[in-house]
Amino acid sequence: MHKKIDMSNFQQKPMYIYLVVLSFCVAFGFQAWRTLFNNFAVDIVHLDSIQVGSIQSIREIPGFLSLLVIYLLLIIKEHRLASISVMLMGIGIFVVGLFDSYIGMILTTLAMSLGFHYYETTNQSLTLQYFPPKEAALVIGKTKGYAAGANILAGLIIWSASQFDFISYKYNYFFFGGIVIIAALWGLTKNPTKELEHKQQKKIILKKKYWLFYVLNFLSGSRRQIFVVFSVFMLVKMHHFTISQVTGLFVFNNIIGYFANPFIARMINHYGEKRMLQIEYTALILIFAGYAWFENSYIIAILYILDHIFFPFSMGIKTWFQKIADPRDIGSSMAVGFTINHLSAVIIPFLGGILWSINWRIPFLFGMVIALISLYFTKYIPRQKIA
Repeated sequence: MHKKIDMSNFQQKPMYIYLVVLSFCVAFGFQAWRTLFNNFAVDIVHLDSIQVGSIQSIREIPGFLSLLVIYLLLIIKEHRLASISVMLMGIGIFVVGLFDSYIGMILTTLAMSLGFHYYETTNQSLTLQYFPPKEAALVIGKTKGYAAGANILAGLIIWSASQFDFISYKYNYFFFGGIVIIAALWGLTKNPTKELEHKQQKKIILKKKYWLFYVLNFLSGSRRQIFVVFSVFMLVKMHHFTISQVTGLFVFNNIIGYFANPFIARMINHYGEKRMLQIEYTALILIFAGYAWFENSYIIAILYILDHIFFPFSMGIKTWFQKIADPRDIGSSMAVGFTINHLSAVIIPFLGGILWSINWRIPFLFGMVIALISLYFTKYIPRQKIA
């Protein structure tokens, strides 16, 4: 009989509380940045598709450089680096409204993104180090659920602010960036660590037995960029969604995510990563095909919601890796995986912007091919018994 995990056990651990608080505020700030980005870029800075794509490519450069986290950990403790990264992200958001130009958006995006990606790398690493496999999936699911709650709150605040003409983009960025900075200051006062049984390797780890983890991360990064960059840009550019409509869509997505993410984590524990990833990639093939062929605004909005629902299934890549990895390789491998995840992310937004200018359907057809290839590679994940 399947033994039920004691939820209260891991929820009382200092590391769980630490990661939940920081993840909540990081999600709060990033959701605000993402919600405001396309409208700020189009309405205030007057950028075209190629400029938006180039900024999104630049945004992914820090993710590509996540390997540097390994060397930073030689001089900074991992939980401390997490808080410092959150601080940098908060500063990057805080100053966006002060630089309403193409170059200004590039610089503030770099600062925000460096903090965001380095926090995500340390967050994943700390989660897999401090929680065993069955708990790790639930911790990731619960954290994503709280992050969805943060996204809802951010969306509601932005929607409310948008009803008042005197609340400018600048003040929105001040508020959300300020909250993230306060969270980072809180984190810097905490020490949630304990002595771990397995000391982490402080060097780059690349092993042949992890090849599938590397491939799935690369494909996941490619798929994520199509979703993050071009689906929302399509809603704003082609279907003329206002900031209120975009925010409303984000809020609705995250209400679903708040309840769905912990459920998805339990399903991964029950059915196994292979089956859940196969479901995700099959659904994505259909969703990207729909993006490419439907032009009705309501249908596109529904596809975007479905896209968002399947997004958390990718946590299965991390939990599957935890089961096959040497525990000493977790920290280094998360940095390597994050870098591989962003190899395509540096190229695809810029290339996609060029392809969009030729025909807007091309990026989504490319996404469909990526999902098909991802589905093929899931056959190499060993089938697990249903718990």
